[in-house]
Amino acid sequence: MGRQEDIWYAVNITKVVYSPQQTLETFGTTTIRYHFLSELMDEVNKVRLREGSVYSERPQIITPSNFASQLLEGFDDKAQEYADWLLSHGEMVRILKYGLHFRKDKIAEQLISGAIVDVADSIRDKIVAKEDDFSAVVIGADELWEVSLLKFIVDYLQQSASSNIAELTRSANTINIGGSASSIREQSLRERIEAEFDAATKDRSRIEKLGNLLQEHGLFEEYEDKFYNLVQKLG
Repeated sequence: MGRQEDIWYAVNITKVVYSPQQTLETFGTTTIRYHFLSELMDEVNKVRLREGSVYSERPQIITPSNFASQLLEGFDDKAQEYADWLLSHGEMVRILKYGLHFRKDKIAEQLISGAIVDVADSIRDKIVAKEDDFSAVVIGADELWEVSLLKFIVDYLQQSASSNIAELTRSANTINIGGSASSIREQSLRERIEAEFDAATKDRSRIEKLGNLLQEHGLFEEYEDKFYNLVQKLG
């Protein structure tokens, strides 16, 4: 198989045995503990267990180029290539919408004897017993395991979307509460945002300040179409 075929094979065989019971934090950092299982190709009933953490957090800076490379830290080039494809086909829009950044740490790796389904079920039962709401058990490709891990992350983000959108909307609506003084502040903020859009049109380096301003005030979702249209226009 070629490189693209390998990546899509890894995507298609990914199976989530146990997903985090809590959704992603909308504004804070979420730590997802992964237990990733894959079968060894050259040995029967040998399972590789990789355990580590993925951190979902907000980056300090948004830049108009190489968005996908800023989304992921600690992932290999195959996972990056998958992210690039998702981005080009609009599948990463939720991650971009929330201004999220994913950082991966690998903690440990070991070989376990047994059927992969049995090993996965055993780990899941331990997680349930501990009531660990931010752990996941995933089965996927061995060599391209980070592609499978990223597939799980994107799906988990989709599952978190409805509650995230509700929180973002509530945050934006708080600007309207408080009477005339609040209305004046909102008008001032809107004028400042429009001024930053205008400045970014003339100077692409200002896109970073604009993105941070929208995130800071919970207005990124409201302005996301205009923001990304500007990013595409700037090239």
